[in-house]
Amino acid sequence: MQDNPSQVPLWRQLQGAAFLLMAVRAGRSMTAALEDVDAAVRPGVQALGFHALRQLGRAEALRKLLASRPPPPEADALLCVALALIWTEEGAPYTAHTLVDQAVEAAKHSEDTRHQASFINGCLRRFLREREALVAQTEKSPQAVWNHPQWWIDRLRKDHPNHWQAILLANNARAPLTLRVNEKKVPLALYRRELFAMDIEAVPVGKQGVVLASARSVPSLPGYLQGHFSVQDAAAQLAAPLLLDQLMPQGEGRLRVLDACAAPGGKTAHLLELADCEVVALDIDARRCERIGQNLQRLGLQADIRVGDAARPSDWWDGRPFDAVLLDAPCTASGIVRRHPDVRWLRRPTDIAQLAALQLQLFEALWPLVRPGGRLLYCTCSVFRAEGEQQAQTFVAHHTDAHLMPSPGHLLPQSGDGETVFPDNLKGDHDGFYYALFEKRIP
Repeated sequence: MQDNPSQVPLWRQLQGAAFLLMAVRAGRSMTAALEDVDAAVRPGVQALGFHALRQLGRAEALRKLLASRPPPPEADALLCVALALIWTEEGAPYTAHTLVDQAVEAAKHSEDTRHQASFINGCLRRFLREREALVAQTEKSPQAVWNHPQWWIDRLRKDHPNHWQAILLANNARAPLTLRVNEKKVPLALYRRELFAMDIEAVPVGKQGVVLASARSVPSLPGYLQGHFSVQDAAAQLAAPLLLDQLMPQGEGRLRVLDACAAPGGKTAHLLELADCEVVALDIDARRCERIGQNLQRLGLQADIRVGDAARPSDWWDGRPFDAVLLDAPCTASGIVRRHPDVRWLRRPTDIAQLAALQLQLFEALWPLVRPGGRLLYCTCSVFRAEGEQQAQTFVAHHTDAHLMPSPGHLLPQSGDGETVFPDNLKGDHDGFYYALFEKRIP
């Protein structure tokens, strides 16, 4: 978390962060809620909101110790945001007393919390007096220690018994800004020199990627308007090369590829950057399809963008088989928690089975569209095995014409550029992902 360089009062930012927390508690994503925040305070509110959601388990445990009965929702959200910021002084941009003062000011400036200002002041001042003892009490709660719901912790321990703690630690770290260089326009080495010329430190990752040492405004980076790069995590950058590696079209035409859940178009663009291919970019949401078009236009690329439900090919498919299908299926997003810290608090245990059923439905609908000898790449940004390894095993068991090719499997999230703590993982910094590549046997 970084201090907001503007002169916006901290109390206003705390109000905004409390608004975000209330939205998440009501089942709304933080990304959507941020659109309702005044642009003048949005950067600071986002920074505080990210921090609060990464420390929410601890904050809620502390609030329960300080007040056995929860205050009204608006006051509870503001108090939890303040506790998330104040419970540890490591890297905090504000002093504890400044936070207390500004949290009280935030309460006083809202009709919903004005009558709770004294209560919030009392709780926070008591916390400062008894910090060590109160924090020690919360150490008994796994949800407070790991800042994830208990069911999520239990699921990770079952799915990844040797690595669950490392996954949770990575989830609570800040994700870097990772770019994929469009080598149709500029070689990777040249683009790194352009960054260096602007004193932007970056290290390579994968074949087309660079990880920036510090966050920057994306439009301010060199070559943005010229389409020299896209923002894409290193794990997601594996999809296009995996699907296209040594794949040849049937006959003498171009490769025909379907990106089945394409929005916002990052993988579609990567496919077009790597090969001279015909790509159908499909998404069920018309507005998100517009975004695909905008992103491709900036990059100087073209695809056949269609609005349609991938589970119902009869509504949009012209009957021509595809050489390759990319199925980046809807999932819990449990692998990208460090970029979307609200995900862990929005999801429910029942979501996994519901999403797994949808993933299987998409599998079944799209496999007939692949020509014999062609490929389907199944991927999710999930670390849960029900959305990864178990799906692949089930699919192979029920389709004798499906051959599981060498695939990365589960890539577990990690931060930093040191050696991976996970076997078979990428080196460097990346999100959690799952990949399984299938080839359709020729009869």
